[in-house]
Amino acid sequence: MDNQFEKERFEKLGIKTSVAIRFRKFCKKMSKSQSMTLMLMLDFFEENGISPVESIGPRMETLETRMATLIKKRMNGMIAILKDIEKSQTKPTAAMLYSLFEQSEPIKKQLILEKNIREEKKQVRYRERNSQNETPEN
Repeated sequence: MDNQFEKERFEKLGIKTSVAIRFRKFCKKMSKSQSMTLMLMLDFFEENGISPVESIGPRMETLETRMATLIKKRMNGMIAILKDIEKSQTKPTAAMLYSLFEQSEPIKKQLILEKNIREEKKQVRYRERNSQNETPEN
């Protein structure tokens, strides 16, 4: 017997024999006592707002298909939101940052300590010949 209901007394319910046999088989499948099984069934109906008289409607396969469709629609909505954010916020910001870093490199200035030593030759070894005079000038 169930621990929390040990001290309660039993009541008789008037049900048909075929229903009682079927209910007992169901209780064995559930591995619960008849009282606990009945209480679980009542709790289930009350919590989910289901009436045993009303039809639940479509079978589980149809419910799974509807749920999959609903999830796909929500995912498509999320994708649309992310694309909009990317288009209106992320890409313009990235373009601005890219343009800031894309500027030409600063001109390299020579260090103060660096000396620019150039030796220019004062003497010219070869000169071009004049086209009129074939003799080189010295």
